[in-house]
Amino acid sequence: MSNGKIIKVSGPLIVAEGLSHANMFDVVRVGQDKLIGEIIEMRGDKASIQVYEETAGIGFGDEVVTTGAPLSVELAPGLMENIYDGIQRPLEKIRAISGSNISRGIDIPAVDREREWDFTPAVKVGDKVASGDILGTVPETIVVEHRVMVPFGIEGEIVEILSGKKKVEDIIAKIRTESGEIKEISMLQRWPVRRGRPVKEKLPPDVPMQTGQRIIDTIFPIAKGGTAAVPGPFGSGKTVVQHQLAKWSDVDIVVYIGCGERGNEMTDVLREFPELRDPKTGESLMKRTILIANTSDMPVAAREASIYTGITIAEYYRDMGYDVAVIADSTSRWAEALREMSGRLEEMPGDEGYPAYLSSRLAQFYERAGRIICTSSDDRAGSLTAIGAVSPPGGDISEPVAQATLRIVKVFWGLDSSLAYRRHFPAINWLNSYSLYLDRLSPWFNANVDKNFAANRTDAMQILQLESELQEIVSLVGIDALSANDRLTLETAQILREDFLQQNAFSDTDSYTSLAKQARLLDLILTFNKLGKKALDAGVDMKGLFSITARERIGRAKDISEMDYEVQYQAIEDLMKDEIAALEKEVQ
Repeated sequence: MSNGKIIKVSGPLIVAEGLSHANMFDVVRVGQDKLIGEIIEMRGDKASIQVYEETAGIGFGDEVVTTGAPLSVELAPGLMENIYDGIQRPLEKIRAISGSNISRGIDIPAVDREREWDFTPAVKVGDKVASGDILGTVPETIVVEHRVMVPFGIEGEIVEILSGKKKVEDIIAKIRTESGEIKEISMLQRWPVRRGRPVKEKLPPDVPMQTGQRIIDTIFPIAKGGTAAVPGPFGSGKTVVQHQLAKWSDVDIVVYIGCGERGNEMTDVLREFPELRDPKTGESLMKRTILIANTSDMPVAAREASIYTGITIAEYYRDMGYDVAVIADSTSRWAEALREMSGRLEEMPGDEGYPAYLSSRLAQFYERAGRIICTSSDDRAGSLTAIGAVSPPGGDISEPVAQATLRIVKVFWGLDSSLAYRRHFPAINWLNSYSLYLDRLSPWFNANVDKNFAANRTDAMQILQLESELQEIVSLVGIDALSANDRLTLETAQILREDFLQQNAFSDTDSYTSLAKQARLLDLILTFNKLGKKALDAGVDMKGLFSITARERIGRAKDISEMDYEVQYQAIEDLMKDEIAALEKEVQ
């Protein structure tokens, strides 16, 4: 350890001298209250430290003590279902000790040291193990099996393995390394938050993350291990989208990071998530969720740490072979913390006062996503999908954080407040959103869902884009100026918007739609368009075509359950063909 003295205090930034033996990103304890801080700049023996707690009362000459270790997270059974702050302090335990306000300098272990876990070995004495190999398992929750791994940098022969009830600090195995040294292994590991965990190989993003949201899965899909941004102004439905992703995505673990959000919004998340039913298991969604809560009234510096804390925990579960989703809400508040610290360090500002290294910091976060082969003997695969909400002021995505994010991520789900005000959810604007995974994922969709999936998706987008152009003509000269075929395009686009893209999160039958049902519903709508064009060319009356019974039934088709949709959709298609054929017969 090394001791220093404070020579400057500027909000969450303090400068201390006499720390020549300290290192960048070392954790320090500041003042009599032992506030937690992290060294972010070194100049000789002077260290600039960002403090993760309120610095009121800290003054010139107060002592700073370095721990000699970087900011790290504790990784062990007991993470799941927990609610942490930005530096992995368990908020529920803090509340039990200090009430509604977090006492300064409070230091509680992230993982319960007294709780016993039922450890079942997966190896035996004499087995050779390498870094990342699974030593045994613990039933962490009713739905998550915690796989205890050999820490990185250790490999050798198992000389002792224990089973039964164990605390996280108890020795569960002893490994003899090649040098003959005996390493004692417990279930508790630590990992520096700013360093990504190593992987053996990164796999191509060619498997979709299925979310059950039609506009996402069909129109703008994201790959497992992919990156996505959800920008939108206040009230445009970012939280609705994120709740749906957390609830329905086909991932095993969800890490939700509330970074600098309003206290009432974070409270809603903390109240709602335990009440949400996991559709896969019927249990509470919290059984496979970790929440990191860092509200806007908490110290600004802790916002930066919360992002790294969350993604490091997610990487740990990814290495067990799980599919993990990290949902960060929002990276704009994180960037504001970077801007404040950069200003206090008197660095040269970039665009709108943000630091010049904003893009590289965002990239460091998103590049830790990916589908990977773990560093282990069994070559198990895992994935980490990163989805970041962006809150640009007034919804202006030309601002620096949104632009820097768009240069990095591969999927852009642009939320539109005008859609949200019209009660169209998810309020993702289909004209300015995009997914760069389409080419990679189309072969999977065509092979596993429907051979025409990619072609139908392209046809649907063309109809929606053509509708936008036709609406401009309608606003100038009226709808009567359009041809019958153009009127059919508008009608089909309306069906696509209202009966396919729009989804009701509170409806049991409409909240989630399987890929097969999505493909069949889209095919049904496009069949109406195709048969309608043929009928109009044959001279069928436009009003008669739009008023057929099948058209009305298509409008209610999304509410048909997953059990019955195949039979019902076929019945609608047969009825549509019969009705249109009858109309064609009348004009012959």
